Amino acid sequence: MYNLILFGAPGSGKGTQSEKLVEKYGLVHLSTGDLLRAEIARKTPLGVEAKKLIDKGQLVPDEMVVGIIDNHLEENKEAKGFLFDGFPRTVNQAKSLERLLFLKKTAIDNVLLLNVDDDELVERILNRGKTSGRADDTDEEIVRKRFSIYHRETEPVANYYKEKKMLTVVKGSGTIDETFDALCAEIERE
Repeated sequence: MYNLILFGAPGSGKGTQSEKLVEKYGLVHLSTGDLLRAEIARKTPLGVEAKKLIDKGQLVPDEMVVGIIDNHLEENKEAKGFLFDGFPRTVNQAKSLERLLFLKKTAIDNVLLLNVDDDELVERILNRGKTSGRADDTDEEIVRKRFSIYHRETEPVANYYKEKKMLTVVKGSGTIDETFDALCAEIERE
């Protein structure tokens, strides 16, 4: 089993690259954003609460996210591996994921960080908001608040994995294909 974390700020290309990596390597894509949006669309109690937080530019609590991840790992026990997209976002989530995977007799094999300048990311998200239907992508103030939260709460996750010598930074500001080739080179280096 091969487990990969694709890490980066909102708008860094995690979703686009995840689709391509899942297709190439046969991994199960676990995007907390997609999983949460599905809960919101179904108007589950978790989805209603998550929508309130997301619309304010806040993160969904760890316990909610870890529970969703655990359910999807159980649903895909025969998978070749998993690509975690947008998770973990905090050091506590990273530690929870390690414990969860240990209990399932597996671990994270690689952590790749897509690095893109904040101003380019804001532009990408606002452009995405024109067609995505996501309310949180159309308001620059909310987008910038998401970056503030990302830098404060999520960047320490990069340092956590860097200390464990598991983190590789990949330039994410090139074309989709250039970024994909760089990610594949890192995966295949293993």
